[in-house]
Amino acid sequence: MSEIIANLSHHFLIAMPTMADPNFTRTLIYVAEHSDQGALGVIVNRPVDMTLTSLFERVDLPLEVDRFSGQPVYFGGPVQTDRGFVLHRPVGAWHSTLAVNDEVALTSSRDVLQSIGKFGEPAEALVTLGYSGWAAGQLEQELAQNAWLTVRADMSIVFDLPPEERLVAAMQSLGIDFTNLSDVAGHA
Repeated sequence: MSEIIANLSHHFLIAMPTMADPNFTRTLIYVAEHSDQGALGVIVNRPVDMTLTSLFERVDLPLEVDRFSGQPVYFGGPVQTDRGFVLHRPVGAWHSTLAVNDEVALTSSRDVLQSIGKFGEPAEALVTLGYSGWAAGQLEQELAQNAWLTVRADMSIVFDLPPEERLVAAMQSLGIDFTNLSDVAGHA
């Protein structure tokens, strides 16, 4: 069992320019769970070429709420890319829900999609295919290697901004301009 330095649940991970893994280059990840067992999150700024309309057709569910129809589906990460995950607020009471805090949850059960399609609830939802996961100690090792910057999550970045503005907005919340980041790591 490895010890975590800080709990990064409800934080953003911002990929540094040196990120070599193409799955994570220029990504903004919302961390839904972080413990001594590992970490789990979803990429929130990488839409795929699919809308909720086409996803709902694919899984044979009606999408009756117009405001969700053109919303993109996102690449949430390279783990279980055949499975859907819904980052949402409010938390609600769906079957397979990980409540991150009192406001935000990540759900992987079909009933949340049914609710979105029929009632438009949860009111704010980002649907991903796949998730990003780290084994025990793996995220801490990547942080020590300067692969990620971390900042407390601001859900208005996820739910109110277009995907192409989310990474920059998260950087600005740290007071950093992404174009000024060096691709050379160092330790003071």
